[in-house]
Amino acid sequence: MNLFQRFRYTIEADLHQVFDKKEQKNPIAMLNQYIREAEKQTEQTGKLLERQGKLKEKMELELKQNAELLAKREAQLQLALGSGEQDLIDFASDEVAAYTTRNHTLQASIEASTQEYFELERKFETMKHKIKDMKVRQLQLMGKENVTRAHHQMDGMLANNNKANFEDLESYIDKLAYRIDKDHEVTTFEARLAALEKNSTEATSPLLIEKK
Repeated sequence: MNLFQRFRYTIEADLHQVFDKKEQKNPIAMLNQYIREAEKQTEQTGKLLERQGKLKEKMELELKQNAELLAKREAQLQLALGSGEQDLIDFASDEVAAYTTRNHTLQASIEASTQEYFELERKFETMKHKIKDMKVRQLQLMGKENVTRAHHQMDGMLANNNKANFEDLESYIDKLAYRIDKDHEVTTFEARLAALEKNSTEATSPLLIEKK
């Protein structure tokens, strides 16, 4: 069982399962919780991806070192064959066979590790896109909830049971405006009457009469 067979976390399937059961209760709260869980899982996947890359680098280094030793043993085998010493030939042959086998094993492992790394990287990027999509959905739901709340409040204020309140308010404003107008009117009349009194007083003043 390879790494990806053990790695069974699938965001989209879990998301559908969560919302099928609980979306009606509190979709935004559930989405927030799911995003947190998905971000945590994505972070863990990122660490696995990083570790896989380091393991691949170690195998590549091991292959390089093994290839160098293999080349060395192959050269030594040629010298042993030239010397005719059978024990050296046998030893060098065994060494070449061991390093050759290890070389093939490392090459196969690196190929498999590279393929697994690319697959893990692709899934990691897919997970990050899923989280981004969920955050966009989160904003959409929050906006929809906000608009719904605003409409609910405005509809409540504009409902029939509040009509009397608006009528009372309008009546109060009308009465207040009428009172202000009347006060202004009375003030104007009083000013005009005061002016008449002043003019009348000046007209009947002895000084004014003598001057005439």
